[in-house]
Amino acid sequence: DAFLDEELQRLNLTPDRLALVGFSQGTMMALHTGLRRAISPAAILGYSGVLVGPEHLDEATGKPKILLVHGDRDEVIPLDALFMSADALGKAEFPCQWHLSFGIGHGIDGGGLRHGGLFLAQSLYGRTPD
Repeated sequence: DAFLDEELQRLNLTPDRLALVGFSQGTMMALHTGLRRAISPAAILGYSGVLVGPEHLDEATGKPKILLVHGDRDEVIPLDALFMSADALGKAEFPCQWHLSFGIGHGIDGGGLRHGGLFLAQSLYGRTPD
């Protein structure tokens, strides 16, 4: 939290311009940290990860927009992790979207990058690129 606050101050940005993006364990960290910040980030984008401790979602301090992206052939974090995470976030009324990348293992493809980019543009700027 302190690191993020220092970086926001250093870059002269407000929290509504903060997006946390993670891959695999980075997704776990982005979700854990982003959901508990005193001032929520604008968005959390997670690739090939999982929500750890969904039973602790009541500790969340805000409801940032969330996009989870996962490959259907992920051999490290099973595909079921995507649906478990999205289901838990949805039941707790977090604005959560998901994208499934077909034929992709534990990685990111062009479709996932495109969805992530559009999500960030919408979340941070209220519009998508032309």
